[in-house]
Amino acid sequence: MESARAAPQGPSDAVLVTNRDARGSLVLLCDHASNALPPELGSLGLDPAALTAHIAWDPGAIEVATRMARDLDAVLIESRVSRLVADCNRSLDAPDLVTPMSETTPVPGNQNLSPAERERRIALAWRPFHAAIEEVVAERLARGAETQLVSIHSYTPVYRGVVRPWQIGILHDDDVRLALPMIEALQAVPGLTVGDNQPYAPSDGVYFTLEKHGRSRDLACAMVEIRNDEIANETGQRRWADLLSKILADHAKRGAGMTGGARHAGQANA
Repeated sequence: MESARAAPQGPSDAVLVTNRDARGSLVLLCDHASNALPPELGSLGLDPAALTAHIAWDPGAIEVATRMARDLDAVLIESRVSRLVADCNRSLDAPDLVTPMSETTPVPGNQNLSPAERERRIALAWRPFHAAIEEVVAERLARGAETQLVSIHSYTPVYRGVVRPWQIGILHDDDVRLALPMIEALQAVPGLTVGDNQPYAPSDGVYFTLEKHGRSRDLACAMVEIRNDEIANETGQRRWADLLSKILADHAKRGAGMTGGARHAGQANA
């Protein structure tokens, strides 16, 4: 697994769109792809170990997403700025948009920011990422391309002393067009412990990107959380990317698409 990413020099470097004209229906999002900090922010007062830990990014997530994008002929949109600068998967009024404390680690460079400095962080990281998603989705819908959104994340095996047993979790709200078939397919794999809205749920404030760009347009969407010890090396990254790509490709072949399948959790259980 990479230990660092190239430092962005400005907003134009803050987001990368790959395979923009993809023929597949999926737009893959990686909100926490990078641990890179702009040079002017230094280390935010953190030591190198902290900057390679989960508080700075989602280790392994971009490697999985990149392989999936290739296998599925999907668009991939990734943030190239550390979540410590501004968390792209949080609303603008979220208290942890620019977090002064990540889990149990104080972030000295994020303490007592002025409104102007907070806005500068947003302009550097958050706005370019969401502008890129907005443009890609609008372009696809304008040409009538089927469009579904899947965001790829990773999480720590232990959080605040609590062990998380799930190897993977699928997050969703009441629209389960993508989430339900993914959960069912994963549960059919022997030996996997699969989280349904675990270790997080939309009520935890972690579903923002999909709410903003997918749910607001009634596009099918789901959030994938992979425990990061599962994707700590290339073998694990390849295993999970291949499994998720197969599940999503099989789902597409069944013709569920953007309008088929169970739309709401209540319908799924009816």
